[in-house]
Amino acid sequence: MKTADNEKEHAKMWYKELFGIGDTAENLETAADGENYEWTDMYVEFAKTAEEEGFPQLAKKFLMVAEIEKHHEERYRALLKNIETAAVFKRGEVKFSECRNCGHIIVGTKAPKVCPVCTHAQSYFEVRAENY
Repeated sequence: MKTADNEKEHAKMWYKELFGIGDTAENLETAADGENYEWTDMYVEFAKTAEEEGFPQLAKKFLMVAEIEKHHEERYRALLKNIETAAVFKRGEVKFSECRNCGHIIVGTKAPKVCPVCTHAQSYFEVRAENY
């Protein structure tokens, strides 16, 4: 475990040196652009090649994965819009917000700046999902 943690930190260090790490909005935009490439170009080309080489089932799977990547792009763009409109931690309607660290639940239109239970930052709050 320790060695794996060391290697992870090495990778993070080199990534920061080589590419830098943008803010959340920049990272979402980059991720959305990557997903767009995957579903509009990459997997379509993979499917075309698979079909040409006699692998029709593989071609179908590539196209199904392309659809998944399309949904990923849509999700990232929706999250980006929430950031741009300051709707990540403040909503027009009453929602349940849950601290991902301790599980504290807030009912309201806005997550607190700091969790009153564990003192983690607002960024630990998310709209509570009950789809289990």
